[in-house]
Amino acid sequence: MKGIFISFEGIDGSGKSTQISLLAKYFAKQKKSFVRTEEPGGTEGAHEIRKILLRENNFQWSVESEALLFMAARNDHVEKVIKPGIEDNKIVICDRFMDSTIVYQGMRSPRAKKLSLLLFDLIGISPDITFLIDMDPEIALDRALNRANDEDRFENYGINFQRQLRQNFLDIANKHSDRIKIVDGNRSPQQVAAQIIKSVETLVK
Repeated sequence: MKGIFISFEGIDGSGKSTQISLLAKYFAKQKKSFVRTEEPGGTEGAHEIRKILLRENNFQWSVESEALLFMAARNDHVEKVIKPGIEDNKIVICDRFMDSTIVYQGMRSPRAKKLSLLLFDLIGISPDITFLIDMDPEIALDRALNRANDEDRFENYGINFQRQLRQNFLDIANKHSDRIKIVDGNRSPQQVAAQIIKSVETLVK
């Protein structure tokens, strides 16, 4: 048997972290073995790359170079966390994966998108199911900007950037509807979690 790979996507402030926490609590209550992780990050090396990429004042990289850095972090993460978790028959829950790279870097450079897709094929792993938490960009951006951290680079691009991000996520979701489930994030966290758990129950069984 092999484990299950679940990813969460969405614009900044859409409530991914909240839903991942609620899903983790559900799995713990069900006594399911799971791994909770994130991108960029998940390993010591990948977290160092995260620090470089998400600081507001860091503009030393081209979009194409950023895509390569994201993929370097992902490769380390997949090799050390995701694949071992799946092979150990665990449920791997990841905050962002390939779809985010395509949306964030791809919308700023077609070449970066091509690079991301090429390198993704080389890594050779995809989530079994992805939950796209979709919500009003203005509400999401307000949430994101009120968080106390120094990883606000993309949030500071403004509301129009967030609206385009949302649309690009929806476009990918519609293209890959067999894997990506769109979840209305404008409802209460409990209502959103109930829909996610219902979808996951069948997959886990």
